[in-house]
Amino acid sequence: MSILIVGASVAGTRTAIALRQRGFAGPITLVESEQHWPYDKPPLSKDLLAEGHTPEVPRLLTPELAAELDLDVRLGVHVTALDPARQVVVTHTGEEISYERLVIATGARARSLQVPSGLTGVHTLRTLDDSTALRDALAGKPRVAVVGAGFIGAEFASAARLRGLDVTVIEALAVPMSPILGDEVGREVSSIHALNGTELVTEARVEQFLGSARVEGVALDDGKAVAADLVVVGVGATPNTHWLEGSGLPVDDGVHCTERYEIPGFPSIFAIGDLAVRPHPLLGVRARIEHWTSAGEQADAVASILTGAEPPAPQLPYVWSDQYGSRIQIVGRPSLGELAHREGSMAEGHFRAVYVDTDDNPIAQVSVNNAKAVAAFRKIYRRGGSLTDLVGEQTPAR
Repeated sequence: MSILIVGASVAGTRTAIALRQRGFAGPITLVESEQHWPYDKPPLSKDLLAEGHTPEVPRLLTPELAAELDLDVRLGVHVTALDPARQVVVTHTGEEISYERLVIATGARARSLQVPSGLTGVHTLRTLDDSTALRDALAGKPRVAVVGAGFIGAEFASAARLRGLDVTVIEALAVPMSPILGDEVGREVSSIHALNGTELVTEARVEQFLGSARVEGVALDDGKAVAADLVVVGVGATPNTHWLEGSGLPVDDGVHCTERYEIPGFPSIFAIGDLAVRPHPLLGVRARIEHWTSAGEQADAVASILTGAEPPAPQLPYVWSDQYGSRIQIVGRPSLGELAHREGSMAEGHFRAVYVDTDDNPIAQVSVNNAKAVAAFRKIYRRGGSLTDLVGEQTPAR
């Protein structure tokens, strides 16, 4: 059986490696549009932007490891179409690559603002080339504006501020991250910007970028303007599904798949990573989980299924963000529960918020600079413990 993996993302590359580790001996082809050998992405908005010595970006796969695992890795290849009936994908050169099993792992790209630009100095941050260009730009000590106060925007703002630069974060919401964390916790967590000298402007939408050839500022919908020599747009990601148009696959803000990552009606095709819209067995909702840890878990699960083994037990989504020297960690989906407990504050350097379901069972947690709290939550969640088991008889938030 031949397996074709489109996309050398964390999910795609780890699927190829996991297949070999699980004893799969058939042909594996890994196709990637970037010219770079597969790399890890968390450092792109963190370590790689720091002032000083340029760190090596961790590689997920090297030529030596690919040869050892007998992987056919094809870099710089853009897949443009899929024909499921003939079981082939078509590349930008017109070449057709056949498969018996197909794993779609093309991930997502940075979402653009519906604002014309074309100006030098307006960036997004998603790839190694993006990060390298921004590192070079930061060395010129520009005035920085960041559009979007999500994790990518906040991490870039942090990196720029730690270099001593003037930074303004522009956010459309009244409270950053409120759809995920709720207003109360979103307000607390986003206070980290002011505590570190970054200006946060909320309820503001970008009307246009100012400047003739190079960006000079950002005009907002209230008539105000933010001066900037460098702008980073961090307003989310769009699944890379354009090449699947006309394939017949269920594509709607991602590729819809079953709990076992199979595409309904297309039993030889699987979807994983940032573009997989899947019913999560623990959350009870269908969603795209765009987290680094989830990509690895999904890769191992698909490798298990393809080799006839039972996949590992599902885990709650987990994501972390390093900002201004603090680590913010989220386990579960806070938006699916109700805030029941909070302690500490960003100003104190430690914070925790716990969310519960309708039966008052803990289902999600946000913690700052507290790795033990993450371990404790996972332990309580696994054994079905209560909020009291987790936080004791402390005063609840509600």
